[in-house]
Amino acid sequence: MTTPDTPQSLPAGRTWRNYFPDGDLWVFGYGSLIWKPPPHYDQRVPGYIDGYVRRFWQASTDHRGTPEAPGRVVTVIERGFWESLDDPHAHLESSTARVWGAAYHIPASHAEEVHDYLDEREIDGYTVHYTPFHPISAVATSTVSRAPETETVPETQSLSPAHAAPITCMVYIGQPSNPQFLRDPARREPQDVAEVISHGRGQSGKNTEYLYLLEKALEGLGLGSADMHVTDLVRRVKAIESTEEATAEQAAAERDVKESLEASWAEAHRDSSQIE
Repeated sequence: MTTPDTPQSLPAGRTWRNYFPDGDLWVFGYGSLIWKPPPHYDQRVPGYIDGYVRRFWQASTDHRGTPEAPGRVVTVIERGFWESLDDPHAHLESSTARVWGAAYHIPASHAEEVHDYLDEREIDGYTVHYTPFHPISAVATSTVSRAPETETVPETQSLSPAHAAPITCMVYIGQPSNPQFLRDPARREPQDVAEVISHGRGQSGKNTEYLYLLEKALEGLGLGSADMHVTDLVRRVKAIESTEEATAEQAAAERDVKESLEASWAEAHRDSSQIE
């Protein structure tokens, strides 16, 4: 039986429009979408999804690695299946099984375009699923109709009562059945993952950059939402890299997260102004 908190895959013959009959779209990001939002969003809401854990158990043969030397990126794994796996980081996992991130609302005027964009961006082993997203009691960025006085990401604002209930969100997940999932337990060992990340590079840049960007993006949500799996990998990768290099990369990641969110918000605001 499906409950309001039961994750759902996309059944055969159904499209995203069946889940969003008004034509707009909600998308949840737990990885790069936190700091590199989809285009044309008009709301960015921090919060979490239940029943999953986030792990660097997805190989990347494009953005953060190559087919010859795959990098490592995050996916989320259903808690029930994850509990059947050997995970050296199991002791770090909260009993709440919450994955924190950010949800984006895409207006109907751009939903089809953004859906196609995300399908292309998340093509390497990820599939579409639908799950309830739980917003916290604040909005990290205003809707574009409430322009801030400066072209920066606005301060946290109160969440409207209409968004207090769970929101059905589309989410891209690298299922354990996909070819990029790390099935070999040895490849899921934290030190092995850290070694791969420390040397990986793909078309979007260094794998270490992805790790540090995720760390800083989670910190930037301001929710006390640090992921201990991510934090431990950061510690391990910094031990592999030189201190000077790691410090410089972390500082660059913090700057890049801020600049990326500011740029995406400014673009969304321009879209809204043109419509008005």
